[in-house]
Amino acid sequence: MPATAHVRELTADDLDAAWELGRFAFGSDPQRPANASAVVPGLTRYGAFDDAGRLVGKAVDLHHDQWWSGRAVPAADVAGVAVAPEARGRGVARAMLTALLAGARDRGAAISALYPTVAAPYRACGWEAAGVLRTVDLATASLPRHRPASHLAVRAGTPADLSAVADLYERVTRHRNGMLTRRGELFDFFAADGGLPGDGLTLVEDDGNLVGYATWQRGRGYGADSVLTVDEALAVTAEAARELVGVLGSWASVAPTLRLCPLDGDAVSPHLPLESARDHERDLWMHRPVDVARAVSARGWPAHARGAVDFALADPLAEWNTGTWRLSVADGAAELTRISGEADLRLDVRGFALLYAGAAHARSVAQAGLLHHGAGVDPAALDLLVAGGPAQLLDYF
Repeated sequence: MPATAHVRELTADDLDAAWELGRFAFGSDPQRPANASAVVPGLTRYGAFDDAGRLVGKAVDLHHDQWWSGRAVPAADVAGVAVAPEARGRGVARAMLTALLAGARDRGAAISALYPTVAAPYRACGWEAAGVLRTVDLATASLPRHRPASHLAVRAGTPADLSAVADLYERVTRHRNGMLTRRGELFDFFAADGGLPGDGLTLVEDDGNLVGYATWQRGRGYGADSVLTVDEALAVTAEAARELVGVLGSWASVAPTLRLCPLDGDAVSPHLPLESARDHERDLWMHRPVDVARAVSARGWPAHARGAVDFALADPLAEWNTGTWRLSVADGAAELTRISGEADLRLDVRGFALLYAGAAHARSVAQAGLLHHGAGVDPAALDLLVAGGPAQLLDYF
């Protein structure tokens, strides 16, 4: 294997080899899914090849958008990174991710997120841990009992309701940070069959308007090990949240365990006995900018945030981000402009990722060695980049 891999976008002719590489890397079922070798809109597949033309690595750029304080920010979310065992430790993943970032910038992406199997290689490429997608188990019988509200209607959903479900999801998520918009060609492709997401869809309506929903997987059996998996439970009123929790609690006699991903600060979580929750799974996710100027200008900012700060940024994989910048924030918007000269604050791209995602404040970033400053310089000036609160993901990709 040469020190430098040959990286290019994969074509339809490469997809069989890419699927086999991923199957071995992730231990997937040898039975190939129907769309394993299909050309899927809304994503770009990259491959690394050795001198003999053999595929030795692959990575996928998912053309997502993420909500950031009311505005949709184009993202290059990374998935399916795999390297053949004989080629590991030779810079293959780094070469693919470098090409992916460049391609993503060319198509207009501003930011990137991923779920790592191991964090170190992605840290070396500029991503940093920004949050955890937490899946918890609750005793279904511990959910609070609830007397149904007479002014609310609860019913089973149908495929005809999915548009209203998507609208409610957007009402809940658009003013948060990091959540996928679930729009675009990629989501349209997988929603084309028109079926329900999972085994069931429960709706709560108020005068015909959707105010809450839950999608769930029934699982198998009805004994002590039976689990009801709630893919999503969202509401826009406390009354709707109580109705959903009441419906989920009604499964206690046949599904003793309820499994779900709570959304911080939403309408449903206050009605769940989360103090007794047991972690079922914790999936670390990481973030980084693709194009820092675009990442800053594309997102929404709190109306009360105002100020300016100069800093130098180092980004070895994306040289277009490296340089000295002035961040200016005012009236719900912000911009980064290049300036000449030096800056007292010197930020690593991983530190930028932590601040942008609201995962750490500037002093903590400095203590981690990702922000350097001169004596007497207060690093907290860069907390301006933190404005807007922490990011969260609800989708695993």
